[in-house]
Amino acid sequence: MRKHPNFPSRILRRRRDITVYLPPNYDEEPQRRFPILYLQDGQNLFDGATSFIRGKYWHVAETANELIAAGMIQPLIIVGINHADEKRAQEYTPTPSKKLGGGKAERYGRFLLAELRPFLESEYRTLPGAHNTGLGGSSLGGLVSLYLGLRYPEVFGKIAALSPSVWWGGRWIHEFARKEKFPVRPRVWLDIGTQEGARVVQDVRAFRDVLMAKGWIPGRELHYEEVPGGTHDEEAWARRVGPFLRYLFPATKATV
Repeated sequence: MRKHPNFPSRILRRRRDITVYLPPNYDEEPQRRFPILYLQDGQNLFDGATSFIRGKYWHVAETANELIAAGMIQPLIIVGINHADEKRAQEYTPTPSKKLGGGKAERYGRFLLAELRPFLESEYRTLPGAHNTGLGGSSLGGLVSLYLGLRYPEVFGKIAALSPSVWWGGRWIHEFARKEKFPVRPRVWLDIGTQEGARVVQDVRAFRDVLMAKGWIPGRELHYEEVPGGTHDEEAWARRVGPFLRYLFPATKATV
């Protein structure tokens, strides 16, 4: 684990902590490059002391270590991007809500593409290409990951959207996906827990149908799952880390 505290952004006009997980063989194979996965809500990924509910976090590093050691996923770099506390909803939503505000996801995307990504690519041995680059998150973090992944499919070839808030803005993301043209389609993991509310489940299911209407093929480019008993919290999402890593970054022959 490597930390980059107070990473500056001129675009967002604020600083935030960045945490980088490196696979176990990173230092032992100095000529090798690795795929990279960017995850939102970095506070909740690696350390129970910083998570939204103290002690409840995603266990990303432990899960990745186990799956890499078992030969089930590619060794990869995972980046945890801390959210902006009270400004979180602003950065993670693509359109403003009359009651809740927001709508700054495009600016947040420019921060990822123009500031954070170049820094990480210069600092770490990453593999180039959208097929080696993933983006993910849960709740509003899942929404912004869907938006930016679909907005920039030439950059992000893999999307993990756990319990995404696709209801935001009167299902704005549904209409965006319907209108957008996709010369390439990112590989998408999309899920929702059955205990997150009937309407929420219906909204995510409807978004799955939008993707299928745009050409996504279940089992090949799209994994959709309604998790029995799944709730809207860090413990529930922690149980899905292994499955979505296996789907998006399955083990392949080593790439140098």
